[in-house]
Amino acid sequence: VKIHFRLLERVMLLRAGCVVVALVVGVSEALIASGVQGSRTRALMATVATQDELKKQVGYKAIDDYVESGMKVGLGTGSTAYFAVERLGQKLDSGELSDIIAVPTSVRTKEQAESLGIPLTTLDEFSKLDVAIDGADEVDPALNLVKGGGGALLREKMVEIVADKFIVIVDESKLCDALGPGFPVPVEITPFCHEHTKRVVEALPALAGKCTAVLRLGSSTNNQVDGDDPAVTDNGNYILDLNFDQPLTDAPAAAEQLKSTCGVVDHGLFIGMTTAVIIAGADGISVKEP
Repeated sequence: VKIHFRLLERVMLLRAGCVVVALVVGVSEALIASGVQGSRTRALMATVATQDELKKQVGYKAIDDYVESGMKVGLGTGSTAYFAVERLGQKLDSGELSDIIAVPTSVRTKEQAESLGIPLTTLDEFSKLDVAIDGADEVDPALNLVKGGGGALLREKMVEIVADKFIVIVDESKLCDALGPGFPVPVEITPFCHEHTKRVVEALPALAGKCTAVLRLGSSTNNQVDGDDPAVTDNGNYILDLNFDQPLTDAPAAAEQLKSTCGVVDHGLFIGMTTAVIIAGADGISVKEP
């Protein structure tokens, strides 16, 4: 049986926390069963394990350092935020924390929180939160972010913008000199006349000639093409992924122009929202503030 390592590498790009590990283990077992094994397979497995451990470290630290009993907490979405939710559940179960109520930013975060017994509410009940904790796909030197690779950008922004503190948790691979080339910027749009909206977005002054807008297909939870139909968010909308071939020179202007475009619901540029970024790297954990 011929198995290409590119398929194994692509599994890593799913970035789905423990699911990633399970998937890679499954592919690794297939490699071994078919007689294909070696140093590259072992190295790839070790890389996934290391990234997962880094995500766990920052997720746990965010809860330990920024969440106190009696708080209202915004729960992010994604493979790093997964560990923050896990830690919150642990501390509630042990009694270290009490009287916590949380607002999830996606259906899958809601399901995880419910499975851990975390009391949930919505912004309809509480329009102000004490803290929100979430991951990011890119972080620039000014702590502006690209978020929404997992498709939850609208709910994430709605929750995190009303928090007194927004704590971002990443591994050092997410740090960049400028937003854009390192990770596609997602834009949530209405299904109605989505091709028209795509053309308008590409022609915006801050974006024209710098990026190509690609309609996300398949699952909304990742930006890999894994289906033939448009990806649909929890809100019933579509997503454009803006692929940049050069740095985004004025992210605030791009954010403002996208937000004012008719047909755009919201975008994955989180500008000036960050309270602190907890970063896990080879030299340990560090914290950056604006």
